[in-house]
Amino acid sequence: MRTTVGIIGAGPAGLLLARLLHNAGIDSVVLETRDRAYVEQRQRAGILEQGTVDVLREAGAAARMDREGIPHDGIELRFDRRRHRVDFPALTGGRSVMVYAQTEVCKDLIALQLAAGGPLLFEAEALAVEDAATENPRVRFRHQGREDVLECDYVVGCDGSWGVARKAVPADVSRVFERTYPFGWLGILADVPPSHDELVYARHDRGFALLSMRSPTVTRAYLQVPAGTDPADWGDEEIWDELDRRLETDDPEWALKRGPITAKSVTPMRSHVHEPMRHGRVFLAGDAAHIVPPTGAKGLNLAVGDVVTFARALVELRETGSDARLEAYSATCLRRVWQAERFSYAMTTMLHRAPEATPFDDRIQLAQLDRITSSRSAEADLAESYTGFPLS
Repeated sequence: MRTTVGIIGAGPAGLLLARLLHNAGIDSVVLETRDRAYVEQRQRAGILEQGTVDVLREAGAAARMDREGIPHDGIELRFDRRRHRVDFPALTGGRSVMVYAQTEVCKDLIALQLAAGGPLLFEAEALAVEDAATENPRVRFRHQGREDVLECDYVVGCDGSWGVARKAVPADVSRVFERTYPFGWLGILADVPPSHDELVYARHDRGFALLSMRSPTVTRAYLQVPAGTDPADWGDEEIWDELDRRLETDDPEWALKRGPITAKSVTPMRSHVHEPMRHGRVFLAGDAAHIVPPTGAKGLNLAVGDVVTFARALVELRETGSDARLEAYSATCLRRVWQAERFSYAMTTMLHRAPEATPFDDRIQLAQLDRITSSRSAEADLAESYTGFPLS
């Protein structure tokens, strides 16, 4: 089997890249280890930056998002029993975000790929990437019980932090920067309308809480818990009670809505960057190259930035003969990645209470939040970072 671009992984990054390449008249093959049902059901991110929304629209992949997604013009910061709304458009020149789950993005892109795209092979396990430093890299994979080889001009690894693409970058040129946090997020889905029409980020002495949504009838919420927590250790009413405590406010008009919890999970928290994001003709994108704690809502959006950068670089090579953008792929992406890491780290450390936190640490967090809510420039920095860094 031969193609121009071999894409490993059918998450949002790999699927969007396939769509962008198809629209540009460049052929690709997507290999995905899991089956279609798994890819369309795995719960991940739910916030799309302005740039991500724009790219999906330009790619012809936004019809359902525009019908069913929930535009958000701000978030609420809650601390010390106070409420403060951050108005995104007023602070960013009109930028906002969209609540639309990653599962739905994948469903839309899969449907487009199967209807009018290149091959998308489910249950096709990538075994190794070979000859990365040559002009003809190869992906060995197993599909339908037999091994095969996908010969490519380029390989893009969108296969996550434990995938095979990253292994194609030699250890002697790789650098890893990471931080593991001593807490995670206990996340729930509940069949109850959201208690607020925008996301609420709450800093509390008992720990962080986030009130979110998946639709007008489904609430998504999170609680900071110790690393390694088993979600089964938390009863449904215990979760609601804890959310009530951490979201407390002096506003008598606000109340937490409770309903049946349909899913529980715990998400570990870590920051991770692999440099470089390219070796030879193998390019890393999304979680294969970087992971951010979810506090800043950056993971999916960073992956989109990576594949947009690659697709534009390949189109420029075809149209002008210049490979300058391809050569600069890693440096271009990493500038954006590190800004997202900075913002995600700042949000995480400002809103979560570390196990060893002292009264001094508590006061510093409150001072940071007070600065944001009393200074337009500080508030604008948060709004600009949250709604997204430029994709170019």
